[in-house]
Amino acid sequence: MEHAQEHEAWLEQTQKYCVERPIYNQELLQGQLHRRERTPQTLRQKIAHSCRCSSKKAKSHLYSFLPILKWLPRYPVKEYLLGDIISGISTGVMQLPQGLAYALLAAVPPVFGLYSSFYPVFLYTFFGTSKHISIGTFAVISMMVGGVAVRQVPDEIISVGYNSTNVTDSLEYYHARDTKRVQVAVTLAFLSGIIQLCLGLLRFGFVAIYLTEPLVRGFTTAAAVHVFTSQLKYLLGIKTNRYSGPLSVVYSIAAVLSKITTTNIAALIVGLTCIVLLLIGKEINLRFKKQLPVPIPMEIIVVIIGTGVSAGMNLNESYRVDIVGNIPQGLRAPAIPEIQLIPAIFVDAIAIAIVGFSMAVSMSKIFALKHGYTIDGNQELIALGICNSVGSFFQSFSITCSMSRSLVQESTGGKTQIAGALSSVMVLLVIVAIGYLFEPLPQTVLAAIVMVNLKGMFKQFGDVMHFWRTSRIELAIWLVAFVASLLLGLDYGLLTAVAFAMITVIYRTQSPQYRILGQIPDTDIYCDVEEYEEVKEYPGIKIFQANASLYFANSESYTSALKKKTGVDPCAILAARRKAQKRHAREIKAANELRKKAVLKLVNSSTNDVEASVKHEIATDELPVNGKFASADASVQDKSPDEHEHFVEPKPNIHSLILDFTPVNFVDSVGAKTLKSIIKEYKEVGVCVCIANCSGPVMNELTRLKFFDNTVTRELLFHSIHDAVLACQVKDRSASQTNFDL
Repeated sequence: MEHAQEHEAWLEQTQKYCVERPIYNQELLQGQLHRRERTPQTLRQKIAHSCRCSSKKAKSHLYSFLPILKWLPRYPVKEYLLGDIISGISTGVMQLPQGLAYALLAAVPPVFGLYSSFYPVFLYTFFGTSKHISIGTFAVISMMVGGVAVRQVPDEIISVGYNSTNVTDSLEYYHARDTKRVQVAVTLAFLSGIIQLCLGLLRFGFVAIYLTEPLVRGFTTAAAVHVFTSQLKYLLGIKTNRYSGPLSVVYSIAAVLSKITTTNIAALIVGLTCIVLLLIGKEINLRFKKQLPVPIPMEIIVVIIGTGVSAGMNLNESYRVDIVGNIPQGLRAPAIPEIQLIPAIFVDAIAIAIVGFSMAVSMSKIFALKHGYTIDGNQELIALGICNSVGSFFQSFSITCSMSRSLVQESTGGKTQIAGALSSVMVLLVIVAIGYLFEPLPQTVLAAIVMVNLKGMFKQFGDVMHFWRTSRIELAIWLVAFVASLLLGLDYGLLTAVAFAMITVIYRTQSPQYRILGQIPDTDIYCDVEEYEEVKEYPGIKIFQANASLYFANSESYTSALKKKTGVDPCAILAARRKAQKRHAREIKAANELRKKAVLKLVNSSTNDVEASVKHEIATDELPVNGKFASADASVQDKSPDEHEHFVEPKPNIHSLILDFTPVNFVDSVGAKTLKSIIKEYKEVGVCVCIANCSGPVMNELTRLKFFDNTVTRELLFHSIHDAVLACQVKDRSASQTNFDL
């Protein structure tokens, strides 16, 4: 009682609307509307219009290509400069150690990490549209670059030709190996940059949507495992070959375990100490984020301490701890990448280009949404393409956005791209002035920096439980991306994950949910009858909805679900009718044969006694009554009621079927043929099929596919479900009245 009163009170408080209008089908609605006149342009006119260049259009294109021309003249110095300076310094002190550390992941000498932290970062200031992301070296991309470099230049190839008994300690061996790997990394950066630049100029920024969040998170988690295992040998101070390709993680772990007895205790102690210091620093920064004006730069502090301890204790000579080594002072002269390597690394360049863009644009969108500005995905592609391709001439490897540095740049007060430019200037000062001071830096310190920075990625293992509760399909995408990238390598793993993600899209559209809709009483709102108790169906009317488009992959399942949900199978009804007609024909044939036999008996009687006896026999046994033989009639009457039903022509229990096309985005030729077949089959059993909520683009597709003809007209299409229901009710009443009059 209380519930009913609350419901009535709620109804009184809610707003109501009442509209009185005709029942619209598509034919009637189109007749009352007037289309806007549009003059179609010829191909020549379109080309001429696109090539026409006014001063306003040229200015717009220039500002789009060089965003700095738009925001720099309006730069509020008093408001933004101090924040950008503090942010630039904070990001720069992170950029330096990460550049050195991630160079190890890319399988190149550390100084090339510094080059990659300067040129691309400085170029992004001019071409990028995001105000807060930090461009430069990143663990995942560096790992992918290193995998390609090791695959193209393995240790075994370089060792051939050296007669030294201890090749791995030979300086010439290291120099020859590193030189070739740098050539591969530089060419890879050039090619991936050209790919990004072409995609941006062709307005292909949408390619990032195919890397869904579960896919990217699963992929980066697997990359974190790859990175972690690759740094174990530096942390332990042992020497093993670097592996790439399928099962490289397994081979790397096996190689480390096989030489675990040769662990350099001094390197391990230094590395573990740095890991503890870095974790403490990150925890302090996290807990006292609001109290600290800027985060504590623990990475550069650890680098300085590690360098000082190594130089003071002479760790390299005294304890054989591997150090960074030679860092050339000054910038290198530009050089052309090795073009002949392109065919061997083309597929890898595509993967790096797309992953790098996906990382950058996802972080850019997060900050743009938070701070209320917009980014241009296509321009981001162009900016990254220029950073990679131009930077490759100055020996930098592939770069993208770093998540950890971007968070620092934004949280320390960075307002524009000026902060990124200042961080690159700090790296430049190290390269040209004080780079040699970091030569004694132990490699185990860089490994510690890399490992601690993977903490955020390892937290993504928690996604498994999250996706288990929210979406099993997204969980499957995450697991496939993780397992494939872990076992097959990052390149083939990414391709496998993208292919699987697209298969899930096909699966979802091929196996959609099907529902029968009913009306909420006294409204024009229709919901699932199985979900709500208040929803009721109209007698004789079924409303069917599928939450997917109608095309070749799901047309057959659409038809099957329609028959199952409505309980009306035209093929079965027609087959039952044909069966009943055949039974009826056999009964008529049997009755006719009995009649013929009776007539023959009458004609062939020669004597009156015989005639009398025959007449008596016919009268008592087989005399037709009302045009039927008593025996035949009795045999029919003797049949049970269930058997007698087979002779009654089967009829469906509905007279109208409405297909709700609200979720339908497109229909292909197979879908149109399926739809036409449905209308025809149900019409044969006396069921009228209507279509409701068909959008304009879908209707245009049906028109192009020659769907409408004399039998299927636009009168079957209705503006809404309620219009279709009312029209079906009116039509049923008219048919009932006609039958009554007859």
